[in-house]
Amino acid sequence: MSKTQSQYLDQAFNEELIQLLRIFIKKHKDYGKNNILDNGELGIIFRINDKLRRLQNLASNGAEPKNESCCENWQDIAVYAIIAILLRDGRFKDLVLDPKK
Repeated sequence: MSKTQSQYLDQAFNEELIQLLRIFIKKHKDYGKNNILDNGELGIIFRINDKLRRLQNLASNGAEPKNESCCENWQDIAVYAIIAILLRDGRFKDLVLDPKK
């Protein structure tokens, strides 16, 4: 079942991007950036791998997650991918959140 009433795929995609931004801001306020900067891209790879392993385990067992939904795992992977892009080109370290967020 669709969670939005978007008429077009690109609209639905944009709605998901907005949700990813909300997740990023919320988690960034909780964790800051040192947890990423301490281990760099390799740390992000490990975090994504953990998320993929959870998804793999859930899919192979056909189990419903009790703590973190599959959708939340996919969202975390997407957020980590964007962080990795920002880290690779040097923007993640130097930029800060907009204080109005």
